[in-house]
Amino acid sequence: MNLKEIWGLQTDFINSYRNPEHIKALSLQIKKEAKKKLNIMEICGGHTHTIMKYGLTQLMSENINFVHGPGCPVCVMPKERIDEAIAIAAEPNVILATLGDMIRVPGSKTSLQALRAEGCDIRALYSPLDTLKIAKENPHKRVVFFAIGFETTTPMSAVLIDKVVKEDIKNILFHINHVLVPPPVHAIMSEENHIDAFLGPSHVSVITGYGIFEPIVQRYKTPVVVSGFEPSDVMDGVLRIVRQFNEGRCEVENEYSRAVSEHGNVKAKELINTYLEERSSFRWRGLGDIPKSALKLKREYEHLDAEVLFASKLSKKPIDDHKLCICGQILRGRAKPFECKVFGKACTPKTPIGSCMVSSEGACAAYYKYGKFLRD
Repeated sequence: MNLKEIWGLQTDFINSYRNPEHIKALSLQIKKEAKKKLNIMEICGGHTHTIMKYGLTQLMSENINFVHGPGCPVCVMPKERIDEAIAIAAEPNVILATLGDMIRVPGSKTSLQALRAEGCDIRALYSPLDTLKIAKENPHKRVVFFAIGFETTTPMSAVLIDKVVKEDIKNILFHINHVLVPPPVHAIMSEENHIDAFLGPSHVSVITGYGIFEPIVQRYKTPVVVSGFEPSDVMDGVLRIVRQFNEGRCEVENEYSRAVSEHGNVKAKELINTYLEERSSFRWRGLGDIPKSALKLKREYEHLDAEVLFASKLSKKPIDDHKLCICGQILRGRAKPFECKVFGKACTPKTPIGSCMVSSEGACAAYYKYGKFLRD
C-alpha cells in the first residue's frame, strides 16, 4: 500500500465521522427524544471546540445546554505555577522547554513569551522527547522540562524521565504539572447541583480506561458518556445521555469504543507509576486546592526535580486572577465566555487576560473564534 492509499484511508476514517447526513439524523433523533432540560458538561476543551466549530448547539434540542468544564491543562494552571516557570527560565545557564500554549499564558507580571523576547532561552516543543536533543546540544546548560497536561500527555513525560534515568543524562530537570481528571469533577460536583451529565474525554480515557468515571456515576448519580471529538461522536454522546435519562439509567457509557477500553493502556500506567506519584494537594485555577489531583516526581528522583533544586527561587504564594477575569466561573460551568465583561474587548487571543483565551483548547478562545452567532 502506497502513501496515497494510506492517506485516503485516513481521510475516509475522519470524514465518516463528519458525514452531514449522519449528523442531521442524530440531530433529529435528539430533538425528538430530549424531553427534559439537561445541562451537559463537556469536561474537555477539545469537545468545546468541536461543539463551537461545527455549530452543534444549533443542531441540539432546546432542552440541551452545554456547560464548559476544567478539561484544559493550560486553562487550569494557576499563576503561581507559571511564575515558577518564569523564575526558572530567568536563571543563568537554563533552557526552559514546554509544550504549546504555556509560553503565552500570562503570569502575575509577565509571560514566558515576553521573557523569551528579552533574551531568555525558552523553547516550545512538539514532543517532550525533543528535550533530549536540546540537552545533548547544550551539555553545559540545565534544560528544564515544564511538563503539563492531563493523563493524556503524562505517558510522554514518563518516557522522557525513563530515558533520562536509564541513560544517566545529567543536565535535564523536570517541573511536573500533570493533573488528573476525576478530582476536579468531584470538586465541582461536591459544590454544584446544576450539572446533569458529563461528556467524558476520550483521549484521557485511552490511557486511563473509562472505568475511572465509575465512582463519579455511583456517587453523584450522574451519567458519563466517554465521547470522541468528531461531530458525530459528540452528537452520539448526547443522544446516549438523553436515552439514559429517558430510560431511568445512570451509567458510564463508552461511545469511543474504537480506541477506549475499560482499563486503558496498562503499560503506560505502569510507566507513569514507576516515576510519578500523587501530590497531597494541588491548586487549580478557578477551583482552588484539590487533594490528590496532580502528580509529582517520586522522592527517589528528587535529584531531577526542578521544584526541589530551585526551591529558594520559587514563591509558593497563591496568586489570584485579574479581577475582571471570570475564567474560574467558566471552568466550573457557572458562566459562558460572552458573559465576561472583557471578552472580545480587552481580552482577545492577541491580548489575553485569562488562560481560557490563551489556550487553543480554552472555552473563551472557542467562543471568540467560532461563537459570534451566539451573541447576535
